[in-house]
Parts: sequence; structure tokens; C-alpha cells
Amino acid sequence: MVVNINYKTEEEISALRRSNQIVGQVLAELRTMVRPGVRTKDLDAYAESRARELGTQPAFKGYRGFPASLCTSVNEVIIHGLPSERVLREGDIIGLDFGVLCEGFYGDAAVTYPVGAVEAEAGRLMAAAEQSFFKGLEHMREGRRISDISYAIQSWVEAQGFSVIREFVGHGIGRALHEEPQVPNFGPPGRGPRIRPGMTLAIEPMIAAGRPEVEVLSDGWTACTRDRSLAAHFEHTVALTADGVEVLSHPVPTDAPRPRLEEKPYA
Repeated sequence: MVVNINYKTEEEISALRRSNQIVGQVLAELRTMVRPGVRTKDLDAYAESRARELGTQPAFKGYRGFPASLCTSVNEVIIHGLPSERVLREGDIIGLDFGVLCEGFYGDAAVTYPVGAVEAEAGRLMAAAEQSFFKGLEHMREGRRISDISYAIQSWVEAQGFSVIREFVGHGIGRALHEEPQVPNFGPPGRGPRIRPGMTLAIEPMIAAGRPEVEVLSDGWTACTRDRSLAAHFEHTVALTADGVEVLSHPVPTDAPRPRLEEKPYA
């Protein structure tokens, strides 16, 4: 099967870098807001407002009908959690998935944050999701194959005693939010397209503390673990350049004001 991959020029990667650094910046700012008592709709409102303030468009709002700018996935929700009046509680974990469109190119990243103090198992799960991303990233090298990334992620996650969600995968990214190739988080090595400079991927492990089976709720979006075990999601947009691999969505230092902790930013 021939996969049509859009390899990027240096100029296009520069544009992707700008959009993704904004995503990383907004997610870092949201970290200061994640605490008991905050509604998930407050996080969404801040993310949308901040994206527009920074001169970009929220990428998710309206995409295939999605009604919000930020995915807020709490506890057993894997991805696509809908912001609402739900109030975060001590011990929750929340996955925040955010994207923007800037100058024709998309940024996309996700993190899972603790809400106050969490149980040790939840901490281990979040760490495993993040660490597995970097295990996969080690294989973002010219001449390797996409499934080398997949195998590294799965191997690490399962070695920690967790499971990999199989219904959802990572993807290429550029002028479209979702491009080829798909990047599963599981499978044997040595398969799929070869990695070469100009390839830009959103690598995003999605893992569960229990079984990997998924249930999508009646809203058509919210994807939960079927056994209602905790889930964690971690994602960065990355590029292979002539100089090596680069994580485009790492936040850059900024002097922008942060939301005040002593009050809700939106009523």
C-alpha cells in the first residue's frame, strides 16, 4: 500500500514550529490553572481566548463537528473529553489536548496533569505515558520505520504494567491536522514507511492502567476505558530535519501573564 506523505521544507517546518510553540505555551499556562475547584469549561475558555490573543485559530473547534477548543479528558477518559460544568477534584488526573492553526499550519500537543495530590498509581501512569513518548522518539531517525516508534512505545508501556489503547493513533501533521502516515502506539518493528528528513509527526501515546478496550459515550466524542480504569495521554509534534529530530511543541520562555490562581478566569 502506497502512503502519500507530505514531506516538509525548512520553511514549512519553521511555520510548524511557530504554531506548535504556541500550543506548548498555552498548555504550559493551563498547568497553573489545573487545581481542585476549576471547571473544565474554564480551561477551554482560557485556551480559546489565549489562542486568539496570540494570533491563531483554535484547531479543534468545529473540526469534524467537535464543539470545543480544548479536549479535557478526566480520569477514565482517554481522549476527546468535552469541557463542561464538571469541577476538578483533588486526586483527579486530566488530559489536555490542544491545537491551533497559524499561518496555514497546524500545531497539536497533549499532556496529562495531576489535580492536586494524586495516588501513586496515577503518578506512575502519567509518567509512563510521557516516558513512552521519548522511547518512541529515539527511533525518529532517518532510515528507521514508523513501526519502530510504535514498538518502542508499546514495549515501554507494557513493561511498566500498563496497556496501550489501540483504537486511536498518532498521525502526520502539516497543512492538515491529520495527514499520513498513521503512527500506532503498538505493533512489531520494521514495518510501515521509512522515516526521512521533512517528515513531521504527532506522536501520542494513549495508555490505560487497566484493560485497553474503549467505549465512546453517547455524546459521540468522549472515549473512555471500558473498564473505567485511569487513562493518560501525552503528545508532541516532532520533525526530522537535516540536523536531527526536533520536538516542535516544546514551549518557549515567555513573559506573557499567567492566569491568577486566586480566582477563576471565566465565570
